[in-house]
Amino acid sequence: MSTEERDTLAWHETLEIHELTAFQAIGLIKLKKAFRKINDPELRGIYEKTIQGLEINIKELVQFYPAAPVSPDRNEPLTSDLAFYAGDLLALMKTSVRNYSIAITETATPAVRKILTDHLLRSIQGHERIFRYMYKKGYYPSYDLGQLLANDLNNAQKALSMDY
Repeated sequence: MSTEERDTLAWHETLEIHELTAFQAIGLIKLKKAFRKINDPELRGIYEKTIQGLEINIKELVQFYPAAPVSPDRNEPLTSDLAFYAGDLLALMKTSVRNYSIAITETATPAVRKILTDHLLRSIQGHERIFRYMYKKGYYPSYDLGQLLANDLNNAQKALSMDY
């Protein structure tokens, strides 16, 4: 069977779509919350274009969710802002780990490499702390792909429906 004839996404691409959707939904919510506070017309214009672009991205990504190798378990969305704040911190920690890993490969000075390695280890520990918190609270059901995808869809819908 060719890749064009497949009815489902591959597992690895489903997980990448999950990561992109989750990260962009959190970003969209943050931008929409901040938009009202921005008085500078040029910066407001940049925010508006970014918001519109993220809305398009999310709408296009969620179209692939029905083709995931498992069905999202639609449930009541988490209404607590704690899930949002925890997800935002998780995204920050993931990005920090990636950025420090890349920066270390560009380092020639041993003292800089040592400092960046220490920062990387703190970022990894920070990621572990927030991941364990989210898993314990049910905000990040990492072993239940259906629930994970359902949470994405709920967050994406929340982000898309917010006014700004």
